[in-house]
Amino acid sequence: MIIEKIRKIVGAILLVSLICLGFSDSVKQYVSMPQEIKLFEKDHFSFHHVIPTFANATQQSTNAFILAQNEAELQVSGQNSGKGEIVYDIGGFPIKKVSVDVLPALKVIPGGQSIGVKLNSLGVLVVGYHQIETDDGKKSPGEAAGIKIGDIITKINGKKIEKMSEVTPFIQEAGKTGNPLNLVVKRNNELIETTLKPVKDHHDQSYRIGLYIRDSAAGIGTMTFYEPKSKKFGALGHVISDIDTKKPIVVHEGKIVRSTVTSIEKGSNGKPGEKLAKFSGEREEIGKITGNTPFGIFGTLNKDIQNGIMDQPIPIALSHEVKKGPAKILTVVDQDKVEAFDVEIVSIVNQKFPATKGMVIKITDEKLLQKTGGIVQGMSGSPIIQDGKLVGAVTHVFVNDPTSGYGVHIEWMLQDAGIDLYNTKQKAS
Repeated sequence: MIIEKIRKIVGAILLVSLICLGFSDSVKQYVSMPQEIKLFEKDHFSFHHVIPTFANATQQSTNAFILAQNEAELQVSGQNSGKGEIVYDIGGFPIKKVSVDVLPALKVIPGGQSIGVKLNSLGVLVVGYHQIETDDGKKSPGEAAGIKIGDIITKINGKKIEKMSEVTPFIQEAGKTGNPLNLVVKRNNELIETTLKPVKDHHDQSYRIGLYIRDSAAGIGTMTFYEPKSKKFGALGHVISDIDTKKPIVVHEGKIVRSTVTSIEKGSNGKPGEKLAKFSGEREEIGKITGNTPFGIFGTLNKDIQNGIMDQPIPIALSHEVKKGPAKILTVVDQDKVEAFDVEIVSIVNQKFPATKGMVIKITDEKLLQKTGGIVQGMSGSPIIQDGKLVGAVTHVFVNDPTSGYGVHIEWMLQDAGIDLYNTKQKAS
């Protein structure tokens, strides 16, 4: 009985000790020490000490970084691209290893221009069913064949399908011969084969398959950046999905053209606003789209473009470098004029892996609030600038608070644009 009481008392003491230890400065510092440090050449990373530690460096390349330290702070300064390691020790005993990755210097030109976007899908997209009036009643051969909304028809009778105009001749030929169509459809990442027999419409005697299909989409958005030597660009900051199926459009080919903002539908609580724009009269193609990903649309420009206020390359910030506080966005709210507006970065997610919604921003610029009410549709892709660096792009508005919305870290957009952060010496400006 006495032994049991002693065991409980000792256990309670240990528990209280562990809880107190968790709140100690030493444990807090150990937990807060980063496991990995990424920085660009000529950039700096600082870490404040609470307890006395000493750091030693080992480097896989010559002089990748320089360590400077005192009793209160350790600073890592990037020198040349390469990798290394920092070992913290207390009293000669190693307590933690931190990997250091110094990336080649990279600068891009921020955008802000209003652009028109035209996408052609890979194959034809099924966006709905159509019940056809036949002599035997209403039918939808496509639905009966097991084709689902969101499927992409990629082949008919062994021939690759790229445009809607290529579908009709197959349908009419099959109707005349009575032979079914052999279809290959893409559903998610799976290819499915099926057969479909067209039926004759009672009204106009044409043969139909009972499906609504589409091969293209168009809209407006905002240019985020481009790399001046490769001309690789990124825009929008989010994926383009089909308006009916809500599924991402698989890009076969696409292009961006200049667009002009004609008016603004001001946003309010519960009702997002919208930029109303038209494609420029000359419809000049300024770039080709090669990718449509969760982080935006990407491709290559045909030539340099200018925003008129920030036309020189600027550095980018990695996700851990972004901080709460004032910033600016570049966007168009009148005709073709790109302007800088004040915003506040109110929260940040320090993401180690690609993910959307990396930060929350709030519009603070009175002129922009008066004009738009906050973030509006068509503003997606507007570059976010902080401390002279491109840190991200506007992506979504909060429906119940149009003054605020999400932003994506520029780091992930660069990766999807095909700009290798680890090998950009030949591209640096």
